[in-house]
Amino acid sequence: MSRLDIKTPSRAQTVVEGLYRDVERRIAASPPGLCPVEMSLSFLQLCHAQTCGKCVPCRIGLGQLTKLISQVLDGTANMDTVRIIEKTARSIVDTADCAIGRDAARLVVDGLEGFRDDYEEHVQHHRCLASLQNPVPCVALCPAGVDIPGYMALVGVGRYADAVRLIRKDNPMPTACAYICEHPCEARCRRNMIDDPINIRGLKRYAVDHAGVVPNPPCAPATGKTVAIVGGGPSGLSCAYYLALMGHKVTIFEECSKLGGMLRYGIPSYRFPREKLDAEIDSILSLGIEVRTNVRIGRDIWLEELEKQFDCIYIAIGAHQDKKTGIPGEDSRNVMSAVEMLKAIGDDVMPDFTGKQVVVIGGGNVAMDVTRSSIRLGAGKVTCVYRRRLEDMTALPDEVAGATAEGAEMMTLAAPVRIEADEDGVARALWVQPQIIGDVDGSGRPKPNKAALDQVRIPADIIVVAIGQGIEIQGFDQAGVPITRGGRLVAALSGQVNDMDNIFAGGDCVTGPATAIRAIAAGKVAAANIDEHLGFHHEIRVDVDIPAPRLNNRPPHGRINTTERQACERKCDFEDIECGLTEEGAVTEASRCLRCDHFGYGIFRGGRDIKW
Repeated sequence: MSRLDIKTPSRAQTVVEGLYRDVERRIAASPPGLCPVEMSLSFLQLCHAQTCGKCVPCRIGLGQLTKLISQVLDGTANMDTVRIIEKTARSIVDTADCAIGRDAARLVVDGLEGFRDDYEEHVQHHRCLASLQNPVPCVALCPAGVDIPGYMALVGVGRYADAVRLIRKDNPMPTACAYICEHPCEARCRRNMIDDPINIRGLKRYAVDHAGVVPNPPCAPATGKTVAIVGGGPSGLSCAYYLALMGHKVTIFEECSKLGGMLRYGIPSYRFPREKLDAEIDSILSLGIEVRTNVRIGRDIWLEELEKQFDCIYIAIGAHQDKKTGIPGEDSRNVMSAVEMLKAIGDDVMPDFTGKQVVVIGGGNVAMDVTRSSIRLGAGKVTCVYRRRLEDMTALPDEVAGATAEGAEMMTLAAPVRIEADEDGVARALWVQPQIIGDVDGSGRPKPNKAALDQVRIPADIIVVAIGQGIEIQGFDQAGVPITRGGRLVAALSGQVNDMDNIFAGGDCVTGPATAIRAIAAGKVAAANIDEHLGFHHEIRVDVDIPAPRLNNRPPHGRINTTERQACERKCDFEDIECGLTEEGAVTEASRCLRCDHFGYGIFRGGRDIKW
């Protein structure tokens, strides 16, 4: 008889491991519109099953909370039950011996604060508010509300121009989003419960690349109203597009020499080719929109003058002001901001980094853009310095992986402390202080703290600061536009600026630096509300017929990802790095859609949203 045996998983353990993977996929695919009370109960039951059972708050308290919330869901609770739930949960938060019970109870407390009306609806009317209008997950998570199942179905049958027309109903810049959107729509794709989310952005790119020239819809009769758009980025262009379709006379005022905003001056051409951007802008301007470039508010014209000349104003100036680290030596020569560097590249003024050691400070998407652009500009070595861990970077994982594949070095847990300069004031090195991970902060990431290690010197010929962007408020604060302490313009969700009747604002200058699709969505919202403010109610509609869904079991099938050029090839130029889907890949990927717009979700009940 053997004394010891090699440990092998039992059949039960193997099955449970598979169950864990299934649960992870289900959680990852949890769409908007699920009952928050029911989700709270599910999480609570899972936490209760994970307790060690050694303390009363976890062993008994979580069990009692489970029973009480079950009563809310099965219709046997009253408002006293809700009060007991809250009291019990707060008691567990205060007395649990470990984080398992404390976090579970805190979720219940947060739920009572965040969606108490759902609890009350269950108790008083025996129904769930959330399930009354279950949205299609991808549509609900798209800031612009694009009909994603519809255009994917159109791609699947080869109707690419119709797909573009359908997208333009809610997003006038489909090409921009096909190339650079962060695709939040994929985050809760229900296909993830089976295998992987659908490659939505890849299908959009296939549509725009194969649709040819798609004419814009005809404009409504002229209204005689005039609107000034301050800022020619994605938000301003989107607002101008819809207002022009509604029949208003639109004029765009842009500080730079070319339109595009951060699409031109913040995103390198290897991610979004300039000819694609120019073609999309030209399509929008073909609606009769007037453009005045090299005009800055507060320098060339004042906001008060625009108020006299136009019936309404939309401010969409973006976030193009650099942010400083505040460390000694930052004013040395050869220290530049990411905004400055990317703007030069956007104007086709390429910095000469040939053979130089470049150090980039930051861990976001802009830092990755600067890092990868520096490689393409001939840098001998590029080091990206970040004070947190690699997994804490706010940049998209694909962007970090792409930069690493192209030869960039990621130096994490290193906080910049000073820039060393020579006697001529030229930067020669960046000194960093090693960090150690500490408590989790408000961002949900472990906070870096100073480690008990010596500072490290990183030789550098060029130092690029990429730690965020601010808003240039000069000229707007003087005109009385309300500004937050953080330097952002204040506007309601409708886009209207507080206490200013005919002025609207949106995009990055209101939210802070965000994504292109969020800026586009802000422009769409502003256009609708400016139209209403001017006394009209024009409708933006589309007459595209969506293919009917096919009934099949849609078995598990791998996601077809968009491919890229080899790193050794693409790092040598600013040409497009993506290869796009093939026709076979696009058709196959489109067929994976579960067509939530028809099966089980109510947003399109009684017909699609063909207008807004």
